[in-house]
Amino acid sequence: MLIVFIYSICLFATEKRFITVAQDGSGDYKTITTAIQSLPLFNYQRTVIYVKNGVYNEKIRIDQDYITLRGESRENTILQHSQLRTDWVANKDSIGAAVINLKGDDFILENFTVENTQPEIGPHAFTIYGTGTRTILLNCNLLSKGGDTVSLWNYKTGMYYHANCYFVGAVDFVCPRGWCFIRSSKFFQVKKTASLWHAGGDNINQKFVIVNSEFDGIFGFELARHHYEAQFYLIDCTFSDNMSTRPIYRVTYSNEPERDRPFNWGHRYYFADNKSNVALDWNENNLNSAHGSPTKNQITAEWTFDGMWNPESNEPVKILSYSIIDRYLLLKLSEKVTVVEVPTLISQTGNEYTYVSGGGSDTLRFISRKSIEVNDLRVIDKVQNGSIFATSASIYERNLELRFDN
Repeated sequence: MLIVFIYSICLFATEKRFITVAQDGSGDYKTITTAIQSLPLFNYQRTVIYVKNGVYNEKIRIDQDYITLRGESRENTILQHSQLRTDWVANKDSIGAAVINLKGDDFILENFTVENTQPEIGPHAFTIYGTGTRTILLNCNLLSKGGDTVSLWNYKTGMYYHANCYFVGAVDFVCPRGWCFIRSSKFFQVKKTASLWHAGGDNINQKFVIVNSEFDGIFGFELARHHYEAQFYLIDCTFSDNMSTRPIYRVTYSNEPERDRPFNWGHRYYFADNKSNVALDWNENNLNSAHGSPTKNQITAEWTFDGMWNPESNEPVKILSYSIIDRYLLLKLSEKVTVVEVPTLISQTGNEYTYVSGGGSDTLRFISRKSIEVNDLRVIDKVQNGSIFATSASIYERNLELRFDN
């Protein structure tokens, strides 16, 4: 029994949850690419790749779930590559057509400048292309002179959260398929075309929500358009004097009507308390005409995602139940967790419960040096030698709450 216990701990300790990239050799790897290549194909716990300041001339592909790519600083941690979509189509590689090619779920990008440096204004030039869900972009500059800068295209189950970002591009440069919520961000359009685009035809509840954000660009730039069913909400946004007065519009093909996409749910464009010095006939508060007549304060990230995901939640991971088998303590948790190092639960009586297994799941096993008393569990109040927190993508690190109610 003791041999198995020691082996489990040693095996887990070899799994690295924090990786550092530094061009000067002071980290684990010198490039982001090699750091990603070090990851297991099936990654069940959150892994943070911390990238020190520098200009990284790479394009990358992330297949694994639960990856955080965190820069040292937004302005000085730069990932860049020149890639036209048409060039990639003509000469495909295994990485993809974007600077960041994202396949995994629960990805977080924070404190980064990512740029597609191809010089042409207008053609498709992805900075981020993704097909995962629960994607977070936080405190980033996402830049391209081409169209489709940020293209998150999981049209069935895709949910995306962005905050405090700066988006630059040409036609449809932020163009989600599925559900998307953006707050406190800035958009700059480099061409007289639409800035936003949405596809929400797989589910009538799919929507694109932007709150407390600013739109600017060259004179005559347009706000938004769509080809598929779409649903836009713009709340407390500011539109610059350079923006065209053209309302959000649906793209159709009068000479080739067979190209028109299905349009059964009607025009669903909703606004509340947006600001503009230019008269915009369409910019009127009309939330009462949206499904359910939501108030402005009800329009949150959780509301946007129809309760399926709340990336703004700071609720801790909870212990739902526990069982005691000899000296083993088994905890059933409210969600899947990541375990860092070999954490030990410490009670006020001095008893210790050392982690054995379960990281990446919602059930953890611990072992005590002596028989376990139920009353002792109720006075566990510390975690030492490691940490336990929720694995799913969130803007907060939500730790395990040491509360044994059952």
